[in-house]
Amino acid sequence: MKDAVEKLRAAGVDNPRLDARVLREAAADDAEFESFIARRVAREPVAYITGRKEFWSLDFAVGPGALVPRPETETLIEQMLARFPDRAAPLDVLDLGTGSGCLLVAALHEYPNARGVGVDSANEALAWTHRNIQKHGLGDRAFRLRQDFAQVSGEHDVVLCNPPYVRSADIAALEPEVRRYEPRAALDGGQDGLAAYRALGQVLRRQLKPGGLAFLEIGAGQDDAVHGLLNLEILGIAPDLAGIPRAVIGRKS
Repeated sequence: MKDAVEKLRAAGVDNPRLDARVLREAAADDAEFESFIARRVAREPVAYITGRKEFWSLDFAVGPGALVPRPETETLIEQMLARFPDRAAPLDVLDLGTGSGCLLVAALHEYPNARGVGVDSANEALAWTHRNIQKHGLGDRAFRLRQDFAQVSGEHDVVLCNPPYVRSADIAALEPEVRRYEPRAALDGGQDGLAAYRALGQVLRRQLKPGGLAFLEIGAGQDDAVHGLLNLEILGIAPDLAGIPRAVIGRKS
């Protein structure tokens, strides 16, 4: 363990002791542990190495092709629960850019009478969506669809979306775990980071039922800009646990 921690520290890993412990627990034997450490030295995300990540106190299968679920994204589920307090509500949920399916699965876990569809344009991502739908026993209530989110039809009670919002020029400065391994399409928000929100502003009204709500993740400092792009009544912008504005809540009036 001491040698592993030193290797990780030398590679610039932020929490070498914690990562070494997690990888030790995930490894079947010493040989696999050494392999895991070598992958982490190359800055591969711990979640990709272990094949799992917790989100909303649920265990998700993750790997190349899908964004690693982040704690700040849980803000969308928190706000959905606050706006739809009736857990028995038979909600129709749409998750745009579903990736691992963490938002869709978490939402349906909280609303046992809800049904939903996760949409993504990438086959790799949808393979993870499918695994997690099955893992959590939601095969009769959750579905996946390969499609660009702008093409999705039908009206829904809830739209969840964590769109790409990093400016193209800023991707090179992201941590190696992100820029080398996670799918660029899930990160790159165009020249100003707002391209996905402009596209969403053109389609959200037809994807929501009258009175339906959209919960969208935003990047730090994007709240004012996004506010004017969505063509919805903005009900609020909620902070994450770090106090950063993170979730925009919009209603189709």
